[in-house]
Amino acid sequence: MPKILIANRGEIAVRIIRACSHHGHTSVAIYADQDLEAMHTQLADEAYSLPGTSAAETYLNIDAIIAAAQKSGAEAVHPGYGFLSENADFAAAVEDAGLIWIGPTADTITALGDKVTARQLAQKVGAPLAPGIDRPLKDAAEVEEFAAEHGLPIIIKAAHGGGGRGMKIVHDLAEVADAFESATREAVEAFGRSECFVEKFLERPRHVEVQIVGDGQGRVVAVGDRDCSAQRRNQKLIEEAPAPGLSADQRERLHRSAEAICAEVAYRGAGTVEFLLAADDTMTFLEVNTRLQVEHPVTEAVSGVDLVAEQFRIAFDKGLSLSSTPEPHGHAIELRINAEDPGRGFLPTPGRIDSLTAPGGPGVRWDAGVRAGDTVQPAFDSLFAKLIVHGPDRDSAIARTVTAAKELHVEGPATVLPCSLEILTDPAFTAEELGIHTQWIETQLLPRLTTQPRPAPSAESSLTRMDIEIDGKLRRLGLPAALWAAFGTAGGGPDDTGGSGGSTGSAGSEGGAAAKGAVSAPVPGNLVDYLVADGAEVAEGDDVAVLSAMKMETRVQAPASGTLTQVTSVGAMVAVGEVIARIE
Repeated sequence: MPKILIANRGEIAVRIIRACSHHGHTSVAIYADQDLEAMHTQLADEAYSLPGTSAAETYLNIDAIIAAAQKSGAEAVHPGYGFLSENADFAAAVEDAGLIWIGPTADTITALGDKVTARQLAQKVGAPLAPGIDRPLKDAAEVEEFAAEHGLPIIIKAAHGGGGRGMKIVHDLAEVADAFESATREAVEAFGRSECFVEKFLERPRHVEVQIVGDGQGRVVAVGDRDCSAQRRNQKLIEEAPAPGLSADQRERLHRSAEAICAEVAYRGAGTVEFLLAADDTMTFLEVNTRLQVEHPVTEAVSGVDLVAEQFRIAFDKGLSLSSTPEPHGHAIELRINAEDPGRGFLPTPGRIDSLTAPGGPGVRWDAGVRAGDTVQPAFDSLFAKLIVHGPDRDSAIARTVTAAKELHVEGPATVLPCSLEILTDPAFTAEELGIHTQWIETQLLPRLTTQPRPAPSAESSLTRMDIEIDGKLRRLGLPAALWAAFGTAGGGPDDTGGSGGSTGSAGSEGGAAAKGAVSAPVPGNLVDYLVADGAEVAEGDDVAVLSAMKMETRVQAPASGTLTQVTSVGAMVAVGEVIARIE
């Protein structure tokens, strides 16, 4: 059976590794320095290092991943979700290297991954569509002209984006320039492409999507639908299947539109077609995700279709296992378990998981990429586990999910779990007519949430490497800093400079975040921009800097009024609490 390299990490890598084991495939993991002892590296049959600590050096490094696949003798590559999963260049590179790509072709990814082209395909097959500019924008002025013609609100989107990144909703014309700049910046950082487009934004919409599989020969089947309306920052927190409250006609149109869009490009593998459904029943096509979705388990639970196994079948020329949309059985709900503090506006809170107790019971599935003692890494996504619960109907599924969520115990990083419990028990969610929409959490729930204790900053986890000779052959040895210290390494060891963390020193020299007028980083991350010039006057509460942490932008506000002095260079990695500016 084929050997499969999983070009990903965390819970999705674990999910695919288990599927490999179930179906007789050999699994190969890859890992960044800080993932040396991660769960996915421990469970895989083999694991290969991608030296480095950033996403760009490791899980986004096409050449390094292809080299690891060839070194391992892998015959196929599964990209999971995120990272390079929707990168046409990666898909092409895999196939050019003589490997099997478990996903759509590079041409399909290009056609559907470009949201402008995808909109054109949706229009061609008669799928529902909101007004928009169906080409990449030249500048913010075009956005302003569109808003003047079609009215506000509007939404600016990265043409090659997904997962809520590179997406900005605008309610005020004065915000257009900043929103366009921010969307473009996020698009470049997350997807390596700056193109954005704009469309009319539907107020208070539900987010409904259709899971499809295609055989690559023009045959596409809708496996089922999901509701993913419980979102923050345009990223999903709770998903359920099937989508509640849809009429038979709505469901039929969504399924057939999804199949038609994907059939136009002879879709191969698993994918998701997303739509928005407004309160007045207006529907519009949103995008196609040319990969496995985070929320795929809820569809698996109600359809009985193993979507990863289906990906394997299609990639290895065994065809689809189903010929039509299966009748859903019962109801399923998924909670994403993210290391974020909802009481602080969903601020990322990476850190060590001191203890972890997973729930059980009828219909409960626990998909995790961590165990007690592991660290939720600041360089990567905040999602570290998923709780999936199935019941005979929606009411029982909600009740079982609440029970399981209360059993789940995580010590260390703050998590979104308290927020999820609030949603699950709110009448807007439990009512027969769903009252949740994509802005409901921010507009209705956020003021009710309280803060959680923040975890201690994570220790530096990079490896130090050196060449050594073993049995007459030169080998490269990589060891964590703690082990170098234990060996008493002299000359070149990380402790020679007082430790490899380094960046926390500036926080101490400034007296820490508590110092009067100190602008400190609320999250560990990359300082991507100052929003005010060095020496400028600012007012308390003004946004003064932007950090990128766990794939999301966080704005840093001035704690006082006065003159701002920049302390840290743009592009620097900063620790939580590190002083990045002073206000006098």
